[in-house]
Amino acid sequence: MIRLDHLSKRYHDVTVVDDVSLTVETGQIGALVGTSGSGKTTLLRMINRLVEPSAGRVWIGDTDAATLAPHLLRRRIGYAIQGHGLFPHRTVGENIATVPRLLGWREAEIGARIDELMHLFDLDPALYRDRLPHALSGGQQQRVGVARALAARPELLLMDEPFGALDPVIRARAQTDLRAIQRQLGTTLVIVTHDMEEAITLGDRIAVMDKGRLLQYAPPAEILTAPATPFVEALVGSAERPFRLLSLTSVADLREAGTAPGPEIAPETTLREALALCLWQGRTALPVAGGGVVTLAALQARAEGGRV
Repeated sequence: MIRLDHLSKRYHDVTVVDDVSLTVETGQIGALVGTSGSGKTTLLRMINRLVEPSAGRVWIGDTDAATLAPHLLRRRIGYAIQGHGLFPHRTVGENIATVPRLLGWREAEIGARIDELMHLFDLDPALYRDRLPHALSGGQQQRVGVARALAARPELLLMDEPFGALDPVIRARAQTDLRAIQRQLGTTLVIVTHDMEEAITLGDRIAVMDKGRLLQYAPPAEILTAPATPFVEALVGSAERPFRLLSLTSVADLREAGTAPGPEIAPETTLREALALCLWQGRTALPVAGGGVVTLAALQARAEGGRV
């Protein structure tokens, strides 16, 4: 668990983070979203003391982060940034091994952890372990960057716009992979993004910031259906809201008895994905693996105002 308790940061007479309190529960993802200059990156960096707070406290579990030496604190916290931040003259394996070596792990333990993470991120160690970063695609580099941040099994992973430099297709895959891996490992994660779509896709709770203040901190469905301020409402977007709501629910919750031609879709397919399939392929119903169908009519009704 991570708890921010009345956290503020001032530079002379300018307040960039103003009295922010929030909690990210163990094993959950907290997404910090806002426009440039909203204070979200400064807030993230105060968690691992890359920026020292002017007021307030950061709690990692039951530990006040201010009581730990900064280098010891950062060894407990993984950190991944936009553009991956890999060491260009170190191989993939050497990059992933960076923090475990600093912590004095045995070489056999380090080697096993490298292989474990590379398999987890769908990177065959035999093919990629000894490659330099420039020999990887952008998506592969980003996966290695996240693997490096997770190498020492940190209690907490911080991510600052980690997918901002990726193209839309690779970015969507990276988000899906991150969510699946985070669920598998149970890592507590705080991610900064300027993209509400990404915040909704990844966040268990979303913190919307503007001009250094926390405007709303709530689950995605609440952010979408009950925005606390006009700024939050504008950030959500009225035109996009129905489709973003559909992305929060799977077809398993909307399927009904019946059959339909064509390939089955997985029960965890989102309603948004199912609607896109129906419209793109001109189908009125999709069969769901395990039985039942989801119909275009039901999807359209949900998009037009049904509750998620």
